[in-house]
Amino acid sequence: MPHQTRPADNALLQVLPAEARARVFPQLELVHLTLGEVLCEAGNPFTHAYFPVDAIVSILYVMHNAESAEIALVGKEGMIGVPLFMGGDSTSSRAIVQNAGDAYRLKAQDLKDEFCNGGALQKILLRFAQALITQMVQTAACNRHHSVDQQLCRWLLLSLDRLPSNHLKMTQRLIGNMLGIGGAGVKAAAAVLKRAGLIDYDRGEITVLSRVGIMRRSCECYGVVKEECDRLFS
Repeated sequence: MPHQTRPADNALLQVLPAEARARVFPQLELVHLTLGEVLCEAGNPFTHAYFPVDAIVSILYVMHNAESAEIALVGKEGMIGVPLFMGGDSTSSRAIVQNAGDAYRLKAQDLKDEFCNGGALQKILLRFAQALITQMVQTAACNRHHSVDQQLCRWLLLSLDRLPSNHLKMTQRLIGNMLGIGGAGVKAAAAVLKRAGLIDYDRGEITVLSRVGIMRRSCECYGVVKEECDRLFS
């Protein structure tokens, strides 16, 4: 039988105690997120918080000339809408769906009310915010100091951690937007990994053939982010 989606498929919702679940779960709405869908535009207030199940959402910083670069990646381990409980209703970044899938959403005011109760959800969300900040800092360092194919390996590993399979559907343009590089750079980096037998890449569809090989080729940034996330939620 196919797996029936439930709130506990998201890691943050999974660790909520029974008392918090009884308050939060009835307020959740299951939605399907489509590839390229914008959940929140820079400068606009969040209307909902999103807890992905098998979708992946990229947080992008968008320049005035419309160029963009990914600063964080969020999937089943986290949520979209951190500004709602950090003192602001909007952010200077864009949240866009990188991999289509399901998510549970919660109205902005309902999230704020539960956070202000000072219970389990507050502690869980603050820990996630710390993990997200770590990822943002490490991504900035990676983009500055590491090669494009190392950045692509880091991005692939982070994506795989949030997906049920080793297959990703991504256009060359979207990958370029995530990494902040042109299409030629993406094509060249993917070709390097394909020749090494680590991935199969064709018309925007990526299949990772060797996760171990990708890890060996990646820089230390993936490990730093994963270790901090594991530490915070162990």
